[in-house]
Amino acid sequence: MESKTLGLMLVIIVYLIMMVVVGVIYSRKNKDVRDFYLGGRKLGPIVTAMSAEASDMSSWLLMGLPGLAYISGLAEASWTAIGLAIGTYLNWLFVAKRLRVYSAHNNSITVPDFLKNRYHDNGKVLVSTAALIIIVFFIPYTASGFAACGKLFSTLFGVPYLPAMIVSAIVIVAYTTMGGFLAASTTDLIQSIVMTLALVIVIIFGIKTAGGFDQVVDNARELEGYLSLTETHLADGGSEAYTGLTIASILAWGLGYFGMPHILLRFMGIEDEKKLKTSRRIASIWVVIAMGVAIFIGVIGYSMSKAGVIELFTNTSDSETLMVRVSMILSENGTLLLIMGGLILAGILACTMSTSDSQLLAAASSLSENIVKDAMGIKLNNKQSMIAARLTVIGIAVLGVLLAINPDSSVFRIVSFAWAGFGATFGPAMLLALFWKNSTKEGCIAGMIAGGVMIFLWKFVIANLGGVFAIYELLPAFIIGAIVNIAVSKKVGAPSAEIIAEFEEVKAM
Repeated sequence: MESKTLGLMLVIIVYLIMMVVVGVIYSRKNKDVRDFYLGGRKLGPIVTAMSAEASDMSSWLLMGLPGLAYISGLAEASWTAIGLAIGTYLNWLFVAKRLRVYSAHNNSITVPDFLKNRYHDNGKVLVSTAALIIIVFFIPYTASGFAACGKLFSTLFGVPYLPAMIVSAIVIVAYTTMGGFLAASTTDLIQSIVMTLALVIVIIFGIKTAGGFDQVVDNARELEGYLSLTETHLADGGSEAYTGLTIASILAWGLGYFGMPHILLRFMGIEDEKKLKTSRRIASIWVVIAMGVAIFIGVIGYSMSKAGVIELFTNTSDSETLMVRVSMILSENGTLLLIMGGLILAGILACTMSTSDSQLLAAASSLSENIVKDAMGIKLNNKQSMIAARLTVIGIAVLGVLLAINPDSSVFRIVSFAWAGFGATFGPAMLLALFWKNSTKEGCIAGMIAGGVMIFLWKFVIANLGGVFAIYELLPAFIIGAIVNIAVSKKVGAPSAEIIAEFEEVKAM
């Protein structure tokens, strides 16, 4: 093995060991499942902000987004980032405080818990529906993270994709099963710092090797539609104009935030809702800067290819390895740069792991707490609950590994579909539960099912009609989910006086 490869591997191994150590440390602080799944509501404002955004960005930030910008230019990547930036801010501004207060008031530790307690529902349909939706959409989401890790190690070290992906999954599962929510949140903070360093290193090195900033811009201008926000560059060298509807559908990425269980859990876990303003500012600023830099890295990457620094990519699956290629080149120029190359790779791992651990916890909590305990009525003591929680994390991870077997899948496309699924199902449900006193459990159930069904129907049937129908499935599915929720709630009538009284009490807090 070359000394360069050995050095990079050493940096990554040290980083992975650090993450596992964090899991070991926090494993001693998990006294019960409330600690394991929600950290006893002890998160500080900085950890809350950065763990929420690190778990949100996933491998999409350092692989999917630069890869998309490299292939098609600014339009799709930029409008997606703008939508996400707006969604991030509005989620922190409106949802965070109300959810923290409401979930603490009704003693909820998962999103299905919150919905069940919000509507004082003792049945099994609402909690089971919510939990199943989380499991259905989180498994492919988690699989995309495992796939990103597999691509990373396979590209870097020349090892087969499958064992590389499995080893990565094992490390993520190790610290998550030991440390739970607090370990995941703390490692997410560390990982957000590493991700930031990776972005900074790549953008500086990339501009230098591509011939300077002016050269990067000149190269991009040569490609039709590449720097435009109203048209996208095509693989055949041409471009395609964006309509207002297309832009609106891409901006709809921002709607997904209102329904992301792993982000909503961060809001529920902060120690003091009064500190959410600080968290909001930190999170919003970081997200805008990080996504802007990631997109520009994609543009820089094309100039690096034209300068002969890296090979020319012709499809999104390959272009998503851009930062991996940059790290390998960087590491050939001395010990210090080798460490920097290792940090880039650790950053890619960080953005992947920070999302995968949060998704594993959210999916596992829904299965063990809401399916096993609530829906199936199985009684577990505290020790048994902890064992069930950890076994569930492992089980979800195994399913994710099975779905990640194909190395040619696009990280961006998988995340896009799962994001739409959560946004359309939980987005309207959470907003109406938090801000409309006349929302009912029947409306909530019907809206989640309608949104979920429409995601599949639009993605695999309606969008194939082309034209105005070829838009991001989240937008129409979110609208349908909201309309059905409101219509059914109005049909069944106002909820009980007790439910409305609790809503007004929380509203006044």
